[in-house]
Amino acid sequence: MKTKDIKELSVAEIEKKLRDTREQLLDLKLQKQTGQVEKTHEITAKRKLIARLETIRNEKIAAEKKSA
Repeated sequence: MKTKDIKELSVAEIEKKLRDTREQLLDLKLQKQTGQVEKTHEITAKRKLIARLETIRNEKIAAEKKSA
């Protein structure tokens, strides 16, 4: 998911996406521990996506507080 796409989402949608991505990351980590994961680069990609989602969510929350 691109940054541009994330910025179009609402805060609630971003939080839902964050929860889903964190669950996927946990599953990938568990699969890696058992040796079932073939594409280990997906773990890094999920971590970066989580960071991107959190950053944009925090920006939106700060903008809401500033305008209120």
